[in-house]
Amino acid sequence: MAYDKGSMAKVIVFQLENEEYAIPVQQVGSIERVMHITRVPRTANFVEGVINLRGVITPIIDLRKRFDLSNSKFDDSTRIIIATIDDMNVGLIVDAANDVMDFEESAIEPPPEVVGSVEADYISGVVKVERRLLILLNLSKVLSTDEIKELQEIEG
Repeated sequence: MAYDKGSMAKVIVFQLENEEYAIPVQQVGSIERVMHITRVPRTANFVEGVINLRGVITPIIDLRKRFDLSNSKFDDSTRIIIATIDDMNVGLIVDAANDVMDFEESAIEPPPEVVGSVEADYISGVVKVERRLLILLNLSKVLSTDEIKELQEIEG
C-alpha cells in the first residue's frame, strides 16, 4: 500500500522476535487469538493451514517462517492478524499485536538495504515514532502472485 506524503497514517503494530512491524489499519479485518489450525498437505512450509473464522475458510501464514526467523512456540500473546492481500483474507501469525499508531506519512523513510533478516522487497519503509523504529510491511510483496493463487485455491 502506498503512503501519501502530507497526510496521517494509521497502522497496526505487531512484533516478530525483537522487531516491531506495522501494516496499514485499512488492510486489517480483525486480530484473533490463536485457534485450531487445520493443516493442508503440500503447501509451502510457511502456510500453517486454514481456520474456520466465522464460517469463512481463511489461510494462515506464519510470518516467522516466511521471514526465515527462528521458530517459536505459540503463547498467550501470539495473535493472528486477519489481513486483506489482493482481495483475499489471510491470517498472519505474529508474536504479539501491540497497538494502533498514528504518524505523519512524511516521517516515513525509504527502507534500508537490509532490515533484520526480512527481505527488503517486503518493506515499504521505516518510521521512527518516539523511541521506536517501525518496519512498514508491503503485504502484497510478502506473497508472490503464484503463492496468492495457491492460497486462493485453499480458500475456495
